[in-house]
Amino acid sequence: MAPVLLVKDLQVSYTTGKQVLKGISFDVGAEEFVAIIGPSGAGKSTLIRCVNRLVEPSGGQVLFEGQDLLKLDEGAMRRQRRNIGMIFQEFNLIDRLSVMDNVLTGRLGYMGNLASLFRLYGKGDIAKAVALLDRVGLIDHLDKRADALSGGQRQRVGIARALIQEPKLLLVDEPTSALDPKISREVMGMIRGIAREFKVPVLCNIHDVDLALEFCDRVIGLQDGIKKFDGPPGSVDKHALADIYAMEVL
Repeated sequence: MAPVLLVKDLQVSYTTGKQVLKGISFDVGAEEFVAIIGPSGAGKSTLIRCVNRLVEPSGGQVLFEGQDLLKLDEGAMRRQRRNIGMIFQEFNLIDRLSVMDNVLTGRLGYMGNLASLFRLYGKGDIAKAVALLDRVGLIDHLDKRADALSGGQRQRVGIARALIQEPKLLLVDEPTSALDPKISREVMGMIRGIAREFKVPVLCNIHDVDLALEFCDRVIGLQDGIKKFDGPPGSVDKHALADIYAMEVL
């Protein structure tokens, strides 16, 4: 079976000339949960954001279901983003909106301009939002403002918002960095469980190696914009970690 995502020789350079990603290649198969680990500044977040072109690569290919996303114009890329859900490090919620309305913003890409402007959601979308909020344990909070929630609850809203897009790929950018260890494990377990339930592949940038090894199917290790490791969690031994984190000052 062809991979859902195939990244070939991906490169990103700043205008200063500094290279952030130096020819990264990998794939993500159907229903696979892939973690990206590495020291700060390795290029993990940049790599995730290149997939949906929140960061524009300077070279290479990003093939999503066989289509090179880097060749799409703005309109075509906007349509493709509907198929690529994203869970953000800082939650990326609209504080003044309710939990319910934040989840429903995940459907805006499917609506016409007028319906989108006035947030005229259909009954089906509303029912789906309620079901997802129940699934992530927030059914009692759907009318609360987003800024009244705890960090773990806010991340759960972000998960529900990504899922209401009915994505074919889920990008997860440091989902636990703002959370304490107990909540971090709960959130990762929820993402893992929901990914299996909805049969959606995941590419997850995560700083916590233990969580990556516990919840992922495969680990990609980056260091200074170079792929240093690609294999199953069971093969991430102290030698592999020493190689990935060789430049980290402990």
